[in-house]
Amino acid sequence: MLSRAFSAAMHGIDGYIVGIEADSSAGTPAFAIVGLPDRALGEARDRVRAAIFNSGFAFPAGRLLVNLSPADLRKEGPAFDVGIALALLAIDEQVPPERLRSFIALGELALDGSLRPVTGLLPMLLGAKNAGFTAFLIPRSNLEEASLVDGIELFALDSLADAVATVSGNGQRWRKRTAIPELQRNDAATHGDLADVRGQIASKRALEIAAAGGHNLLFVGPPGCGKTMLARRLPGILPPMTLDEALDVTKIYSIAGVLGSERGIVRVRPFRFPHHTISHAALVGGGSNARPGEISLAHNGVLFLDELPEFSRSTIEVLRQPLEEGVVTIARASGSFCYPARFQLVASMNPCPCGFRGVRNAECRCDDAAVARYANKLSGPLLDRIDLQIEIARVPFDDMVRREAAESSAQVRVRVLAARERQERRLAHLGLSANADIPAAAVRTLCALDGAALKLMERASAKRQFSARAVDRLARVARTIADLAGGEQIAAEHVAEAIGYRSLERLVSAG
Repeated sequence: MLSRAFSAAMHGIDGYIVGIEADSSAGTPAFAIVGLPDRALGEARDRVRAAIFNSGFAFPAGRLLVNLSPADLRKEGPAFDVGIALALLAIDEQVPPERLRSFIALGELALDGSLRPVTGLLPMLLGAKNAGFTAFLIPRSNLEEASLVDGIELFALDSLADAVATVSGNGQRWRKRTAIPELQRNDAATHGDLADVRGQIASKRALEIAAAGGHNLLFVGPPGCGKTMLARRLPGILPPMTLDEALDVTKIYSIAGVLGSERGIVRVRPFRFPHHTISHAALVGGGSNARPGEISLAHNGVLFLDELPEFSRSTIEVLRQPLEEGVVTIARASGSFCYPARFQLVASMNPCPCGFRGVRNAECRCDDAAVARYANKLSGPLLDRIDLQIEIARVPFDDMVRREAAESSAQVRVRVLAARERQERRLAHLGLSANADIPAAAVRTLCALDGAALKLMERASAKRQFSARAVDRLARVARTIADLAGGEQIAAEHVAEAIGYRSLERLVSAG
């Protein structure tokens, strides 16, 4: 006899339907699973058999064959256990075969028949919903994550016996309703407040411009001047995430298995802080099973690379394409996977290998050639993509002990939100919300310079040998500075300030 159930799987960040066909035929008892299963799925045979017996059901007799379709896509993980068990029980009608086809079944089975949570549930539910399914059997531990999808019926189960009862029409006690989640609106409580940072007025101004326009930022300064402290406070002045942004981030975290024990929606913008020893695959994504990397986990948030020149050059050079396109494509023998990676890059570095160049009363051991070699660990194309390059000095003692309260993240965020509102109105026809995302073809129109500003840009470009990409990025930064000032026209002072935020060329030339 043939029976059919349905489950779901992921391809990249998107979910798709997996059909589970179970067939029993005469012959020596055997149990096989086909349809490109991975090792974890191949071991489902023993888990499912034990779970069925220990739940008080009869295991079907004969030669059993389970096929997972589509057969040309590799299936990974234990999320198909419940669907396979129900399809086997439907062979001899221990569950109604006709009712089984109305559900998507997801969950890993323990040997005693209890259900364990699975990763990647949110994108699988969204993919199945888009395919027309509305009823889902899920582990109770995944309920908060699954509740993020509206317009569906959820049955939060503890065991295989609960799944059988639900399919048989007795599942009202496990039925749950979904609701639109509440988002946290104050990221400063999570990431720290700018009021904690003493002095550094120019650096705070650069941080505000970066937040207002979505620009990438590089801090250059000696140890202990506050580079990391400033970077950690960027999410606290960024606009709060929209529901769509939060769902995108939660999908990625769900796939990567880093949602945490609560498995709810990610309510604050991500701040990812990988160590400089990170591998290429861990940063951009990859591995044998093609999982998202740090740049995707930082989607809609901030990626902070501390001590940027200490990263492997081959590792950080792969950031070029994601910084431009906002996606990363990973090619494997099993297929190509696209993960979103629209993040704000914030990086820091010392001014020289020992870190003390330019520090008063500190002896720098680096000659000019060593400084140039250190700065040149970063390629020109990568630096072109970093809009704001800021030199930071150590905070004077008087500023450190000053009692007057510094400006808080909440105060700065008010100005950032006002600038973002101007940008959203200007960029609505492009579906964008930040100046940093303006395409190159639209820069001349949306970031038009007045006569004086154009002449200043021309002189600076001739003197500093800016690339075409750098000129476009300077225009975008000047547009953001004008938005913060409430101006519709980009003036010479806005361009002058934008040019002043590209200090690394001066550092390299000085070496």
